[in-house]
Amino acid sequence: MKVLNEIYKKILINDYTLFKVIEELKKNQNKIVFTNGCFDILHRGHIEYLAKGKELGDILIVAVNSDESVRKLKGNNRPINKLEDRMFLLASLSFVDYVTSFAETTPIEIIKIIKPHIHIKGGDYSIQKLPEREIVEFYGGKVYIIPLIEGYSTTKILSKNQSEH
Repeated sequence: MKVLNEIYKKILINDYTLFKVIEELKKNQNKIVFTNGCFDILHRGHIEYLAKGKELGDILIVAVNSDESVRKLKGNNRPINKLEDRMFLLASLSFVDYVTSFAETTPIEIIKIIKPHIHIKGGDYSIQKLPEREIVEFYGGKVYIIPLIEGYSTTKILSKNQSEH
């Protein structure tokens, strides 16, 4: 149970707990890297993206869209996996330090709590069009776009599976 307990300790389920963890991390001069997303079906593209993000700082925090916000962004057939499962899988990755969730379609409110040093997004985004860019930069953070690994996306995986049936 020790390994499972370590995974569960990385999942921050409310804003107060998140705030306390962030306060401690910043007090200890940790450079915080933050990202967000649906992470509906975890695949190699996600793993490489998150691993590259971790290399930009000391602590990697991943915020996961709630089931309802995934439906708003991706349609009624999504998410495939429920929020708790998506958070658990991400928390089981050794290079992910903390996982939390958010209900909005953009991470602006959670960024106000975390105030990350670095905010990363995948190459399917551009810095100029990123709604959270302004708030990240307001707090003195930087936004990095990490190139996508070609051929890996949840949408492609799902469309491939549908065409095979």
